[in-house]
Amino acid sequence: MSAFVVAMVAATPSAAHADSVRDQQWHLDALHVTDAHKISQGEGVVVALTDSGVDTSAPELGPAVVPGKDFSSNGTGDGRTDTNGHGTALAGLIAGRGKGGDAGVLGIAPKAAILPLRVSPSPDYGGSPANLAAGFEWAIAHNAKVICVAVGGSSSPELQRALDKALAADIVVVAAAGNLPKAKSVIFPASAPGVLAVGGVDRQGQHATFSTSGPEVALVAPAVDIVSVSLSAGYGKTSGTSDATALVAGAAALVRAKYPQLSAQEVIHRLTYTAHDAGPPGRDADYGYGVLDLVKALTAEVPPASPTAGAKSSATADGSGGSGGGRQVAVIAAISAAAVVVVFIAVLQTILRGRRRRG
Repeated sequence: MSAFVVAMVAATPSAAHADSVRDQQWHLDALHVTDAHKISQGEGVVVALTDSGVDTSAPELGPAVVPGKDFSSNGTGDGRTDTNGHGTALAGLIAGRGKGGDAGVLGIAPKAAILPLRVSPSPDYGGSPANLAAGFEWAIAHNAKVICVAVGGSSSPELQRALDKALAADIVVVAAAGNLPKAKSVIFPASAPGVLAVGGVDRQGQHATFSTSGPEVALVAPAVDIVSVSLSAGYGKTSGTSDATALVAGAAALVRAKYPQLSAQEVIHRLTYTAHDAGPPGRDADYGYGVLDLVKALTAEVPPASPTAGAKSSATADGSGGSGGGRQVAVIAAISAAAVVVVFIAVLQTILRGRRRRG
């Protein structure tokens, strides 16, 4: 079984100065996070992070991280250890709580809780489908509402069963599409049906050159020069679809907190339906249904998801994306209603003619 690959381009984060870290988090403005936080901050939502663990020494993360589980090495520990920094950075992007005022790293869902599931000390050189399967099982047992998977590669019957159980448990599974040149096609589990596969865009909202494309990609988010916490309470800047996946996992937490009655399928539908269409009109291999739009995902009126959507890979619930998809649904509904009216009138006319003949 091959080792997993990590969906991060920069293996060693570059330094980011603490006094300007918030200013360097350009994705916060791009996603209008301040406006989104007026509506939801992910209250009460547990996000399981299957990665390299989380270093909780950063003040932005200490209160946000609950005890998890270490499935790597000898399998002891609660996941709150990280010697690589990858998982720590993603935890900051999901649920970083800042350091008061406008200081420190701010996450997309700062009132969500991170459940650290350490599947490998270093996603670059380790990990296995067995560890990820165990992580999924733990997330299910500990009431996670979202699972963020920024590692991937090969599958196994055990991992597929665990993934199926997570989806059946109504968990939103968000996974990285992968990075070129290693990932020439969308990696597993992002490629699996029912999983929200995430690609990346740059500062201009254009497809990131390293982001793996494919028909499974459903949503994209900022993935270039993303600043977050790093080991020993430091800061770093990285690029990769891992970063975009963490941002989308945070977005899923915001939606789950705002709309607790929605199923995981409906949460994915809301995120993809409200995405800002990019590239060719409609869904495409680079952008999926479009770029994440936090505010619209939290405020827009969205039609119900189709009951068959769960069988589709990383798709909106009705198989359509963005406002254009909504218009298509409305047009189809209008045509269907008109057809019913025409049939009713024809039947009524036939009955009336029959009565006149008998009369």
